[in-house]
Amino acid sequence: MNRGFYTIMAAQFFSSLADNALLFVAIDVLVSMNAPASLTPLLKLSFVLFYVLLAAFVGAFADSLPKGRVMFIANLIKVFGCGLMFLTVHPLLSYAVVGFGAAVYSPAKYGILTELLPPEKLVAANGWIEGLTVMSIIFGTVMGGYLVSTAGSALILGVDFPFVDTGIDTTSEAAMAVVVVIYLLAALFNLRIPETGARYEHQERNPAKLITDFANCSATLWKDKLGQISLAVTTLFWGAGATLQLIVLKWAERSLGMPLDKATSLIGVVAIGVAVGAALAARMIPLRKSLTVIPMGIVMGLVVTAMVFVHDVIVAYPLLALIGFLSGFFVVPMNALLQHRGHVLMSAGHSIAVQNFNENLSILTMLAMYAIMITLDLDLNIIIVLFGLSIAGITFLIMRLHQRNQAQHDSLALIGEHKH
Repeated sequence: MNRGFYTIMAAQFFSSLADNALLFVAIDVLVSMNAPASLTPLLKLSFVLFYVLLAAFVGAFADSLPKGRVMFIANLIKVFGCGLMFLTVHPLLSYAVVGFGAAVYSPAKYGILTELLPPEKLVAANGWIEGLTVMSIIFGTVMGGYLVSTAGSALILGVDFPFVDTGIDTTSEAAMAVVVVIYLLAALFNLRIPETGARYEHQERNPAKLITDFANCSATLWKDKLGQISLAVTTLFWGAGATLQLIVLKWAERSLGMPLDKATSLIGVVAIGVAVGAALAARMIPLRKSLTVIPMGIVMGLVVTAMVFVHDVIVAYPLLALIGFLSGFFVVPMNALLQHRGHVLMSAGHSIAVQNFNENLSILTMLAMYAIMITLDLDLNIIIVLFGLSIAGITFLIMRLHQRNQAQHDSLALIGEHKH
């Protein structure tokens, strides 16, 4: 790995750290507004909305400029969204603008890996990136909980600058000021990302043609025997992961009696498990063996259902760590395989845009279903069991599809194929 890769990792870490901390600050703002419980999943939904709406356009934008510059612009959009929340714009709208920036950021963040590294290093690189992203989730989650806690807000508000009136007087304002500083730090690292020298043909600007091109790219990836399996797995994983984050917060409140600032530590435990699983997968699973991890998804779904029997924090920590470990070990090889097939079949930015569209459509669908179940006041244990069994069942169907594909033709021979 070269210096450029580590610069990308630093930029990704701080940007993701701020994203995750801001989520819990926004949740705290909703709580202080006495907003209905159903708005919490809608908050996450508003963040991922632009991943779906802009999918046809952000890939072309990522390929039209050097990736480091695209990431810098995206971070400035995130700062603007955070600033809107500071100006008391509704959290759903403000966090949606931050999601707009994240949607622009993502194709550049992952696409630059395929420009910078050879295929055989993609699993290891994804292990690093996912591991670091998970670390940012851990620290961002804990930071978000601390920033909105009494002790955290007292510490930040206690900082005084001589002769300067910052206008920061509340817990939420203090927390958001810290988040803005972290976004700006990420933007500085973006400016240090080196040029990869990769150049793509002139990018289309006609919206209708962009949508047609995106549809063709999406169809190409879904028709590919390896692309369809890896895309189906990662689509399921990200939808499940976003929903599980909110389920754990509600479960911590209902079953473990933990307030928001304490419940965030449970999200951190899941993230630690994901980091360990991702690191182990990066060391143990070469790209050619990536499809052997699919059964891990079935096991993960079944383990999730065990949450309904847990009412003690001592048992909750290892259970959530195990769920995280299975998730990390499961998704990193699949993500690397999907990036490889996307790079072979189309440009880096376009393939990541297709991936983002499908994954975030899954997040939107699962969060909407969760919000409906919360609105209907469905018992949380029933929601957890339905959630876990759905993950296990869908993963089993994906595994059967891969077995059927293999019976017709050895699709594994496509791994390592040169770019078309």
